[in-house]
Amino acid sequence: MTSIAELIARRAVEQNRIRALMTAQRAGERAKLKIGPEHVAWVKEEMCIGCDQCTIVCDDDAIEVYPVKMKSPIIEVDVNKKAKIVRDPCSGCGLCVLSCPTDAIVMIDR
Repeated sequence: MTSIAELIARRAVEQNRIRALMTAQRAGERAKLKIGPEHVAWVKEEMCIGCDQCTIVCDDDAIEVYPVKMKSPIIEVDVNKKAKIVRDPCSGCGLCVLSCPTDAIVMIDR
């Protein structure tokens, strides 16, 4: 069984890996982002797929993932997840925006 310490260490390694990839691939996009304490992240719920990438890279613990019901009567899934931003702890760094594979997170003015 995996211990809590091992999970924390694995998460830290994954954070560093994602940050390195984002820096290499999206350096130009970051230059265009509104980042800083006067901005906060916002999740477009309809575009969020609940992949949890944003929570992995968020150092501020400003992102929560919550369960929602599927809107499609065709697909039966027990739990569908969506992310939401907790405004107060968000420092406006923009890492979540860069990690989102569906561009569901944007930076807005506080």
